[in-house]
Amino acid sequence: MSIRIDRVVTRGGDTGQTSLGDGSRVFKHSARIEAIGALDELNATVGLLRAHCMDDARASAVLMTLQNLLFDMGADICQPEPTRREGAMHVAQEHVLWLEERIESLQSAQLPLTSFVLPGGSLPAAWAHKARTQTRATERRFVELAQTEQINPVLLKILNRLSDYFFVLSRYFNNNGQADVLWVPGKNRK
Repeated sequence: MSIRIDRVVTRGGDTGQTSLGDGSRVFKHSARIEAIGALDELNATVGLLRAHCMDDARASAVLMTLQNLLFDMGADICQPEPTRREGAMHVAQEHVLWLEERIESLQSAQLPLTSFVLPGGSLPAAWAHKARTQTRATERRFVELAQTEQINPVLLKILNRLSDYFFVLSRYFNNNGQADVLWVPGKNRK
């Protein structure tokens, strides 16, 4: 599929509305646009994470695949189910399975958890935690949308697995959990 963008400035959103994939117009604060915007923010966070681990070719390649998947998810969600165009992007269950395989692969080299992990450690690990929390915020937008409109249920599954992936990826970047920053309950008590 080839995409050509001739104009960035279209003036189509000057009145606070934007077009969905089926051509319908909605306000930019609608639940569907909030979900699309959350995906965009998540993708930008993944881009920052990727920029901090370019020397790790394997992790960088997976993150690039995830960025493309996030765009595919945007293409899917921008098509309302009742008016979905023929041949429109529809993300499939295979992506959930692919994510589960990535999670298992990373987790198999990690020691079992003995405490909750605080966001931090290495710079890539901290960005992986940021991606994890941004994924959860995106998931909340999708759940909210799904309360009132029909969406592809696979999208929710992917977002749920994706936050798990970023968690195990953060541990990978912290020497497979050996450099994790662990929560110490009550540490701040006097």
